Amino acid sequence: MKSRLLLASFLLLTFVACKKTEEFSTAAIAEYYPLETGKYITYKIDSLIYTNFGTSDTIRSYEIKYLTDSLITDNLGRPAYRIFRYIRANSTDAWQPDNTFLAVNTGTSLEFTENNMRFIKLKQPIRNEYSWKGNSFIDTYSFNSEVRYMDDWDYTYENVGEPATIGTFDLDKTLKVTQRDEIIGNPDDPGSYSEKNISNEIYATGIGLVYKYFLHNEYQPPTTPTGVGYTNGYGVTLTMIDHN
Repeated sequence: MKSRLLLASFLLLTFVACKKTEEFSTAAIAEYYPLETGKYITYKIDSLIYTNFGTSDTIRSYEIKYLTDSLITDNLGRPAYRIFRYIRANSTDAWQPDNTFLAVNTGTSLEFTENNMRFIKLKQPIRNEYSWKGNSFIDTYSFNSEVRYMDDWDYTYENVGEPATIGTFDLDKTLKVTQRDEIIGNPDDPGSYSEKNISNEIYATGIGLVYKYFLHNEYQPPTTPTGVGYTNGYGVTLTMIDHN
């Protein structure tokens, strides 16, 4: 009887150990977001803006390039890569400097800082349905915060390791990070408040971010019978068009 209990315990421990190994023997962060000096990705960016005091909208398109510049140290004393962003109206124009970002591969996560906001873009283990709080370092709760709509977002992996077509590229191995898919109210009802928060990104091995869709808007209904409603917010779509 004692030997049977020992055997059962051994098998249970073996199963748990194998399961734990399986969970964490996933792709490394660097596979889906390689960081090295000189690496670049160029995107077509479609920017959605609301005009005429929020009563109409339009899309403006540009090209942007993210260039990994050099390895530096961030304000926490960690090795970080500085990334320059350049912008131009079309492929015949010269690139113009636009912004600077920081990317940190901690070994278990990929942190990306833009406009003083630190996002956890990727996190291990990289497997379908794994979820984490990607905006946990961002002030989404104070009274003066302008991004309170980003509070408590659950980033979740989908389609890990599957092929995808992005623009003109057929990519063998990608993953999707669904960050938010939220609709508040009824956007089809012009007489009531509504809000949309939709955000997702696609990464490819050996390349990095190849696609991004982001939309945040808030519709305010008219306050008088003869008034008109208006919408505040913005949207961005990035589609990779070149990389090295």
